Amino acid sequence: MDRFRPLALLTAAALTLPGLAALSSAARAADADLARNGGFEAGLDGWTCTAGTTVNSPVRSGSSALQATPAGGDNARCAQTVTVKPDSQYTLSGHVRGSYVYLGASGTGTTDVSTWTQSAPAWQQLTTTFRTGPSTTKVTIYTHGWYGTGAYYADDISLVGPGVDAGQPPAAPTGLKAGTVTSSSVALSWSSVPGATSYSIHRDGTKVQTVTGTSATVGGLSPSTAYGFQVSAVNDAGESAKSATVTATTTAQPGGGDADLPAHALVGYLHASFANGSGYTRLADVPDSWDVIDLAFGEPTSVTSGDIRFDRCPVTECPNVESDADFKAAIKAKQAAGKKVLISIGGQNGQVQLTTAAARDTFVTSVSKIIDEYGLDGLDIDFEGHSLSLNADDTDFKNPRTPVIVNLISALKALKARYGDDFVLTMAPETFFVQLGHQYYGTGQWGGQDPRAGAYLPVIHALRDDLTLLHVQDYNSGPIMGLDNQYHSMGGADFHIAMTDMLLTGFPVAGNADNVFPPLRPDQVAIGMPASTNAGNGHVPPAEVTKTLDCLTKKTNCGSYATHGTWPALRGLMTWSINWDRYGGWEFQRTFDGYFG
Repeated sequence: MDRFRPLALLTAAALTLPGLAALSSAARAADADLARNGGFEAGLDGWTCTAGTTVNSPVRSGSSALQATPAGGDNARCAQTVTVKPDSQYTLSGHVRGSYVYLGASGTGTTDVSTWTQSAPAWQQLTTTFRTGPSTTKVTIYTHGWYGTGAYYADDISLVGPGVDAGQPPAAPTGLKAGTVTSSSVALSWSSVPGATSYSIHRDGTKVQTVTGTSATVGGLSPSTAYGFQVSAVNDAGESAKSATVTATTTAQPGGGDADLPAHALVGYLHASFANGSGYTRLADVPDSWDVIDLAFGEPTSVTSGDIRFDRCPVTECPNVESDADFKAAIKAKQAAGKKVLISIGGQNGQVQLTTAAARDTFVTSVSKIIDEYGLDGLDIDFEGHSLSLNADDTDFKNPRTPVIVNLISALKALKARYGDDFVLTMAPETFFVQLGHQYYGTGQWGGQDPRAGAYLPVIHALRDDLTLLHVQDYNSGPIMGLDNQYHSMGGADFHIAMTDMLLTGFPVAGNADNVFPPLRPDQVAIGMPASTNAGNGHVPPAEVTKTLDCLTKKTNCGSYATHGTWPALRGLMTWSINWDRYGGWEFQRTFDGYFG
């Protein structure tokens, strides 16, 4: 009759054995889930991802999950570093969906582990275990897909094992002082704090940078402006109180940075050496609304020669082309009216690779000859394609090592020194070479990435005090991840807002919070847009242009993207091109004039 009674009695007896219940309870209490934000409910907080975002569907539990999309040279790795106990056992577990999805741990101090599934059309749990080494205190857990196999999903990632007492947050830093001050940056230093693993820098109460050492340079500042700085110390237990405030005032604007431009400027490229479908526009016929006119293009005699030539459009292609004398007279007339006329080097077909010092010197000499012959105000760098790329060992945008990068920086500094404070220097990189650097920089930590990713960043950074305008081409671009860790695509105000916010806020390079590209001043930034649907992919109608400007300069009329500031001093707009805008009835020009007056 009582067929289950002996088992019940045995269980009851077992629970009365001395110490057994206490031992079981203590073992359970010692284990904890050490993974931070394993369900991705707080976005990507705690995770460093090369190509990840959070989604609301599909999810395994809660309201969010990770979606990451591998590319041909990237496996879309998401990782976080966790504090662990030495010589201890841990279980790593997570739920995944997709093809060729991996879950693993590295830096264990023993044998690194990983597990994977070839195909998981529904949520599938992956689990692996490892033991830490006798001196291991940090382990990196990760998930990734496989190259070019499509998006994968992950949720509810956990690392269960002995927890570590995080202790107390460190003390507030002392000894904060300002060092070298320029028109756009302030160098800071402070005393080391015992137990601190990093330091957060606050500018006027807002956290702007995180570093591991006891010094940093805060950039992206406005000239002749007072700023208050504080520093806090951080460890696994949290963040300290802020240090005492140190105030520093930036110096006056160096020559060339503003170049006597109006508060809001309209920049356009003029097809001076070709016509294409838009037709040739004579320089004298360019309306007065255009403040900066970039003559397109100066091109090299060969990719690596550094020898730049500017050949005006032939009569056979441009029947209405003006004479050299009339062209030079038009340049002088524009300058007399307060306009700037530049030679733009590069373009789609003008690949320029300054691989040697000889090519660098030839570049300086040949560009100077063009500037002198036509009496131009300066130079626009529009290097595209394969002009700039990073060598595999070139990983720090602040200290570049690749010859084509180093030689270009040297050449531009030489031109600036030759022509002095009034020399106008602008750049028109594509998003691939700038904002993509937020996710990818060069070939990447594990190799295999496109070496051109982020390759303009060292050039912009080295010349930021000499740079008059940066107008990134927000067109002909693939999706780019913004500071909200979401991908943004062309075709609306959201893309321009997100891309410009990155330039004005600064951003971690390759996802490294300790390696931040400092923000540019708003007067150095214009937004690049196509003049019409004929001019390039990514054209937006006037209403979207207005929405972009409202959000960035007034913080009104914004969409889903939350900007990190308001910049009424944003310099203006750039377009490709003046010719295409004329072809389209001057719609872009009229939008600018209608907004800024």
